[in-house]
Amino acid sequence: MFPLALSLTLVLSFPLTVVLSSCTTKVKQESYEAPWGDDSDASTELIMLTLTGPDTYYEYHGRDMGANYQLCEKLAAHLGKSVRIDVCQDTLDMLERLRNDEGDIIAVPLSKQHQAGFIKVANDWVVSKDNEKLAEAIRSWYTPRMLADIKKQEAYQLSVASVTRRVFPTMLSAAKGQISHYDHLFRQYAPVAMTDWVLLASQCYQESCFDSQARSWAGACGLMQIMPSTADLLSLPREQIFQPEPNIAAAARYMRQLQVQFNDIPNPSERLRFALAAYNGGTNHVRDAMALARKYGGVPQRWADVRRYILLLQDPHYYTDPVVKNGYMRGYETANYVETIMQRYTQYRHALATGTKVKSAVSTPAISSGSGGNERPAISPLEATPHRAAKKNKWRKD
Repeated sequence: MFPLALSLTLVLSFPLTVVLSSCTTKVKQESYEAPWGDDSDASTELIMLTLTGPDTYYEYHGRDMGANYQLCEKLAAHLGKSVRIDVCQDTLDMLERLRNDEGDIIAVPLSKQHQAGFIKVANDWVVSKDNEKLAEAIRSWYTPRMLADIKKQEAYQLSVASVTRRVFPTMLSAAKGQISHYDHLFRQYAPVAMTDWVLLASQCYQESCFDSQARSWAGACGLMQIMPSTADLLSLPREQIFQPEPNIAAAARYMRQLQVQFNDIPNPSERLRFALAAYNGGTNHVRDAMALARKYGGVPQRWADVRRYILLLQDPHYYTDPVVKNGYMRGYETANYVETIMQRYTQYRHALATGTKVKSAVSTPAISSGSGGNERPAISPLEATPHRAAKKNKWRKD
């Protein structure tokens, strides 16, 4: 999206990342009435012990995702508590922390072997054997349909159906050299973005299909899909977020920041691809992929090498590698985002030079808001299995 769905701890670090050294903690405060009435002695937070992964917990365009996380969030709301997320190294780390009363619930489906010595509750989760009150509260609340409903909702959120937008033509007139109604703005702000105006136009079409009123399920707004919280960081007044010029100007500033942040990549064309990847998937995830490329003998300043590991950050062998600090990412979206924008950019340049129409192969994104489509690109055997380590790595404890 942008994601510009930034919730940054650092201005240039999008999205808000889960730094998984031992256990990373995140608190979400809510106010609810406890189902059993006032209990002044009870803790006001439910501590969720979990692992990073597509079905457990991850951050996506500034949003907390993962079916097990979302189920635990609903549980916390039911119990009248806030939820604190502790993302742990591995299963043994979670179990040890639960034994030491450093968490309330392991919100990861566990095997029968790992459930031994604990109380099994919803979805093969466990709580401490001394926490029977919590166990009974969960059992009385949980139904298997809850998880199915959450997965259905998440699938909707990650689909094009969750995006409100109109689809405008990929190009208004090749003969007249006009891509969109906003070409004058792309030309004006391309120097700010440190890129070609045609590339900025291609990125805009990927984000919103040139609909200035586009809005994603996560709340990203306008032509370049900027989150309100991100607008604040980019000095874009929220009341102007749907206005074409302020929206494009803010996105251009962010693209410039990203390219400056990747100034360790000397080739400008390569640097641009890294900036696009960070715009969509977050700087920290891109840096994780660069670290993997370096570890496994690739060139971390070459996009073709790093793209391979962006894809592999969907594989637990790689997103649990010690050099990876930010866990799982939906890497195929980011890889596809960059590839589609660059393909469309090439076609735009050809169309403007020859006066011919843009081919339809990349004309309409399957998903706007920067996801780059919901079809997973083919991964070659070389991409899928680059120099696997003989032994599975665990999270590094810094």
